[in-house]
Amino acid sequence: MHTLKFALVPLVAAALALATGSASSAETTYTAKLTGSEHVPEAIKTDATGDLELVVSADGRKVRYVVTVKDLLNPAAADMHLGPAGANGPLVVKLFPARGAAPKKGPFSGVLAEGTFNASDLIGPLAGADLEELLEQVRTGNAYINVHSNDGLDPPNSGPGDYRLGEIRGQIK
Repeated sequence: MHTLKFALVPLVAAALALATGSASSAETTYTAKLTGSEHVPEAIKTDATGDLELVVSADGRKVRYVVTVKDLLNPAAADMHLGPAGANGPLVVKLFPARGAAPKKGPFSGVLAEGTFNASDLIGPLAGADLEELLEQVRTGNAYINVHSNDGLDPPNSGPGDYRLGEIRGQIK
């Protein structure tokens, strides 16, 4: 019995070391609540709302995302941008529509977009950068998601058929 106790000590220590190692390399999740009141340069009155969930892999090389919306009319695009709350910034990742897919017509509620992206999907000022550069912007509150809609109305300072610069928006936290 005494020998069995001593034989178990290294096994328990190894199990604890593995558990501790796993905890330090866990996935990280970021979220955003999307509303028309967050739209810049001015709030948009809309019943549409949404959520974003980003899950960064434990090795930091890819990001899983899910964009869910409610009561959004004619979703046309969903993009991640760099910029603080209250300011617009450059587009860095396209989330919707996926390559080859078309925007949705009519009212929509549900999962608008889901998938994964990595450093090769970064565009604009982050094209060619490591994914860590985007993640640093997210961690410091300098990234947001915009879900655009085509409501058939010409937004100010645009041409016929353009869609709003973003109907619902949320800062990623």
